[in-house]
Amino acid sequence: MTDTPEDSADQQAGAISFAGFVLSLAPTAAVHLGDVPDPVSQATAEPNLGAAFQMIEILGLLDEKTRGNLTAEERQLLEQILYELRMRFLEVQKAQTASESRIIIP
Repeated sequence: MTDTPEDSADQQAGAISFAGFVLSLAPTAAVHLGDVPDPVSQATAEPNLGAAFQMIEILGLLDEKTRGNLTAEERQLLEQILYELRMRFLEVQKAQTASESRIIIP
C-alpha cells in the first residue's frame, strides 16, 4: 500500500516538532507562577512554586538529555525559555519570601 499525497499531508499536520513540544510545556510553568490564567478555569491562581519548579526541571531535563542533538534554533529556543522561566521563578520566590517575612508572629 502506498501513501497518497493526502496521507502525507495528514501525517505532517499531526506531527509535533521539538520546538512545538517545548512551547507547549512553557505555559504550564507560567500558569504555576501565577502569570497567566489556567486554560481550563480561566482563573489566575496564586503561584505554586513547587509545581512551577517541577515544570522548569522537566525542561531542564530535556535540555540535558537532548544536548548535542538539537539544531541551533531548537537549542536557542530551549535555553531562552529555561532562562526566562528560571528568572521569573526567582522573582516570584523572592516576592513570596518578602511577603512572608513581614508577618508578625506574637
